[in-house]
Amino acid sequence: MKLFIGLDVSLAKTAVCVVSEHGQIVKEAETESEPEALAHWLDELDGSIAAIGLEAGPLSQWLHRGLTEAGLEAVLMETRQVKGALKAMPIKTDRRDAEGIARLLHLGWFRPVHCKSVSAQETRAVLGARKAIQQNMIALEMSVRGLLRNFGLKVGAISRGKFETRIRELADGNPMLEAATEPMLRARASLRQELADLEKCVRRLAWDDPVCQRLMSMPGIGVVVALTFRAAVDDPARFRSSKRVGPWVGLTPSRNQSGERDVSGGITKAGDVNLRRALCQAATVMMNRGRSTWLRTWGAQLVQRRGRKVAMVALARRIAVILHRIWVDGTTFQSDAAPNPA
Repeated sequence: MKLFIGLDVSLAKTAVCVVSEHGQIVKEAETESEPEALAHWLDELDGSIAAIGLEAGPLSQWLHRGLTEAGLEAVLMETRQVKGALKAMPIKTDRRDAEGIARLLHLGWFRPVHCKSVSAQETRAVLGARKAIQQNMIALEMSVRGLLRNFGLKVGAISRGKFETRIRELADGNPMLEAATEPMLRARASLRQELADLEKCVRRLAWDDPVCQRLMSMPGIGVVVALTFRAAVDDPARFRSSKRVGPWVGLTPSRNQSGERDVSGGITKAGDVNLRRALCQAATVMMNRGRSTWLRTWGAQLVQRRGRKVAMVALARRIAVILHRIWVDGTTFQSDAAPNPA
């Protein structure tokens, strides 16, 4: 008897539901969210395990890797699709979610998600730490500005290097303001130093990787965008065509059709939000500060026809397609002429 197993993963416990090939619930239980505990529980089942389904999430890739190493057939399921299917249940519990995942697995109505390699996850961890420190430093600067603004002290437009001196000039002579701003300035200085160290680490990772070096041959593609693209795609062979990268990132228009109504909306925003944001930033840099290339000329012509917003999204989508082609072919970006459509 073939068994389809749904796992609803949480931090401490995982709800398990086993469904037979005839759609009947065979067994339900709750185990620890550890690969060894799950593998031991699954080995005690009577029957042949056809597939094990997990909703893609923070712990899912780690559990997927552990179950795969144990010789079990595990598959990651797209979060949006699983969430949309489970909305039909009037009562939401971990047990019911596990049952819903198992039934989706049994019916085959799911979209598998690529489980990223350990190196890709490590790169994403470094990029995530860099982004978190950068955002906290900016939030701290805005807090200092708002604190002084209540007393009519305006910081104004100033460089990062002169920010600390400017704050001390404004707070000079007021003991209360000095006591309030000094700890914040010390915390900002520490965050700035840590951010500089992470920037060096990110640059070293990018320049030591031959794939990132080829990706950075395109104008507007820096170390952060190259590493983000490399870590998100991970395995370029999983795309049968480079044109599939655009919809995967969520940079294609959505569509809602029912009867006589057929509406084309904004982009789908599916996939990795960090990669989508990085590609849009690369498109903005290419249009505003990049050197003249056939790709920038194509984007400028599209701005005149469709407007700047649409052109930026289209340029970001085309950048993603070209980066994937560069990775697969092992070439660099040719800025003098567009590639042959044939």
